[in-house]
Amino acid sequence: MADETIEKGSSSEEDKNKAVDPTFFSCLLQPSTADSDPQYIGIRRLLLYRKAESGVHCRKDWRCNGKGYVAYRNYIRRPRNWESLHAPSHSSTPGQRGNLLVDASVGDGSNLQLHSPFCLRWTAGIPAGDLRSGYQASSHRTSFSSNASDNDPPRRKVEPAYSFVGMHCIFDQCKASVTVLKFGNKSSDLLAYGAADGTLTVCTVSQPPSIIKELRGHSKDVTDFDFSSNNQYIASSSMDKSIRVWEISKGLCIRVIYGISSQLSIRFHPVNNNFFSAGNANREITVFNFSTGRIINKTVFDDEITAMDHDHTGQLIFCGDAQGHIYTVNMNSHTGSLSRSHRNRSSNNRKSPVTTVQYRSFSLLARGPVLLTCTQDGNLSFFGVALEIQGYLTPRCSLKLTPRVHSIRASFCPLLSLEKGEYIVAGSEDSNVYFYDLTRPRHTCVNKLQGHGSPVIGVAWNHGENLLASSDSDGTVIVWKRAKTS
Repeated sequence: MADETIEKGSSSEEDKNKAVDPTFFSCLLQPSTADSDPQYIGIRRLLLYRKAESGVHCRKDWRCNGKGYVAYRNYIRRPRNWESLHAPSHSSTPGQRGNLLVDASVGDGSNLQLHSPFCLRWTAGIPAGDLRSGYQASSHRTSFSSNASDNDPPRRKVEPAYSFVGMHCIFDQCKASVTVLKFGNKSSDLLAYGAADGTLTVCTVSQPPSIIKELRGHSKDVTDFDFSSNNQYIASSSMDKSIRVWEISKGLCIRVIYGISSQLSIRFHPVNNNFFSAGNANREITVFNFSTGRIINKTVFDDEITAMDHDHTGQLIFCGDAQGHIYTVNMNSHTGSLSRSHRNRSSNNRKSPVTTVQYRSFSLLARGPVLLTCTQDGNLSFFGVALEIQGYLTPRCSLKLTPRVHSIRASFCPLLSLEKGEYIVAGSEDSNVYFYDLTRPRHTCVNKLQGHGSPVIGVAWNHGENLLASSDSDGTVIVWKRAKTS
């Protein structure tokens, strides 16, 4: 009898809880219009109650490899075939969702080589995560039409097109931030990088990787540099207001050009290598004669010219300024004369310096030449280029990343984009290298490489696009090896 009374008491309490359910009352108190059908109102109230109740149950029994709102959000956004595509993985933090597929050892089975000013040594293969000394992943969000996120788990297996097998080599002799790095023109193994201490290092990544020359002469940050077409010379710009021309084989500075303001960007002419152009903080682009060092022509813009690139014909210069504007400039390949033709204004209210301007002669997405730009506030923009209209730029798509403190650069992935999609690689403040597919309206981040211990500033592909170099603010340069595709 006592048990029966206890059961009755508990059942009555449950009935009371159900009776006073605030969700149920909120459904019953839905106002009804004078001409509404009573039967329809009752059905609608019942459906509203069941919808609220099913939401509570769904939040209780959802399945995902984590806890909290982010994991639940990823679960409810899953595709229909999520169960079959989802591979089991270890629990991870929101900042490390498993987008990285990099082997712990060097891909070809050989050991990893570290380069230091005191010793060149062979060491055992080093996992990418071991280089991140005490780094804790932060939440890194991106958006494509305000929908994409790097924190979202991969929706399918990483394709071979953008998978990596590990680190090829590491250069860590520089003790200052590596601000810019590039491979030589049509070169698979010649790599150079400039640092905030004014040094410019030239090295080879072929086996065994080694430093060829260390060029010293600038007294402040190296802001940009460029190889000549035959890779015999390098022209570099610096915050010390000077431009230097180096002969790589001898490691000597053969010419110094002093300006009145910081030199921020520099490019050799792709057709006439007797010309090179430099953008400075005095709002100018100046064309110099390589043989004499004399000024041939200059043109004035609205703000500091922070980044620039030529088209493949050498008749156009695309440049970005400190306000985020992109300019198209006509250049005569014979005389070096300049004339402004178009300006693309920044769509953002907040003005941010352009860190990357990169031209590509063909894209499947645009069916023609394209231009990639990146600003310091995290805006990646993709333009179609109309060469027949003096380089008129048509916006194709854009990607909003997190704002940056450093002048982080981005780059095309040309060969990958010919296979499928439109791939972009960029550094980030959270010490990772991210790959984005601009053809995806959501989940544009397709992979990331982890190994740096500080913000990744520069990225660059070699000519064969089997090696990717990345640099960080601690002075470390990592060369990644891409997986071979059939």
